[in-house]
Amino acid sequence: MKTYKIYFISTALIILSGLSWWFFATSGEFGKPEIQLLQDVRSIGQRSVLEVSFTDSGSGLGHATVVLTQDNQPRVLADLRYPGKKTGHHAVSIPIDSAALKLHDGPAVLTITAMDRAVWKNTATSSRLLNVDVAPPQLQLLTPVNHINPGGTAMILFRISKAVPTAGIRVNDQFFPAYPIAIDNKACQVAYVALPVSAARETQIKLYARDGGGNETMQAVPYLLLKKRFRSDKMNTSEAFLQQKMPEFVAQNPSLAGKPLVDVFIYVNNVLREENFRTIQSICRQSAGRQLWEGNFLRMKDAAPMAQFGDARTYIHNGRAIGQSVHLGVDLASTANAPIEAANNGIVSYAGYLGIYGNTVIIDHGLGLFSLYGHLANIEVKKGQAVKKGDFIGKSGLTGLAGGDHLHFSLLVGGQFVNPTEWWDPHWIQDNITKKMAVSF
Repeated sequence: MKTYKIYFISTALIILSGLSWWFFATSGEFGKPEIQLLQDVRSIGQRSVLEVSFTDSGSGLGHATVVLTQDNQPRVLADLRYPGKKTGHHAVSIPIDSAALKLHDGPAVLTITAMDRAVWKNTATSSRLLNVDVAPPQLQLLTPVNHINPGGTAMILFRISKAVPTAGIRVNDQFFPAYPIAIDNKACQVAYVALPVSAARETQIKLYARDGGGNETMQAVPYLLLKKRFRSDKMNTSEAFLQQKMPEFVAQNPSLAGKPLVDVFIYVNNVLREENFRTIQSICRQSAGRQLWEGNFLRMKDAAPMAQFGDARTYIHNGRAIGQSVHLGVDLASTANAPIEAANNGIVSYAGYLGIYGNTVIIDHGLGLFSLYGHLANIEVKKGQAVKKGDFIGKSGLTGLAGGDHLHFSLLVGGQFVNPTEWWDPHWIQDNITKKMAVSF
């Protein structure tokens, strides 16, 4: 009898323990739901979207609310209920129409609450102070007269009615960031813009600004597109040239080993050229927020031009076309291993080997303007080094995709190649930059 009672009590305790575990693991659990804002929201504009995630791994989600309060008036943005089958996770996008909610510029409090399905109604709350910004930025163009060449540069000044995180110029689908400067102790924005070689009258140039609330403003920039002709040329890609140059690229990319030299050239001219361009664009995303250059840019001394900016090239091998390219710089040659000088003041952004450009130096001149020196025999500067106009940076050579000793010189604006001949010309700089900076407002 005693043994039976012990067995009964033990069994009851086991059952009770199991029921207790089940209860506290499900409807009797004490864990609170988790709330996560999926973006760093600090401001709300005319039309914004909140991305919110709710999670409860215990009893599941029961009820959630998202409320925005301004002037002690709550606006319910979302009232979510989770009946039926257990919901452990839910991510939701919540649009905010500021006009419909009668919001105005100023502070507001965002409160997010989540309750689970446990008997205790475990509740989590997240609150944060937001800024409501429903007035889009206003733009004032300060340089209404702009004469620009295809492949050329334009300097554009404008003002913005308030501080914004993003401002610049859009040229079709390209964006050129603006930099804050002061003229006569008044704040304004400057942006250097590159027009593509293929620019046509349909090319659109627009001021652009987006504030912290996501409100956007665009305004057309009037300009006159000047006439500019570019050359076309057929270049014989001989077997001797391939035997001379392609092993350099095979050494850099062993996957090319064993391939016909003409196939190596096609890869270099197409795939590697594009990869190099993306690398250059990445380098040019980080530019000093002030003008480092002074006066016109230096041209290589006593050098003859071997190829011009914008030359359209067709490569011919054994009588057939094997590729095309547009030459996005000026090739200059004098004597072998000629000294190469920094074209203007700046900071070295890159110094090393760069595919088709061989040994390359890229110098940041501030405000999105960069110079590039390719095919060097050797490099005498390091990344991060400050240089002055005329400083020795290396010697000319034939590294990369070069058939002879020369300097490939390029200028870039916002990561896009532009015609260097403009920047060599002091009269062009005077007319298109210095005079345009002398605005009154």
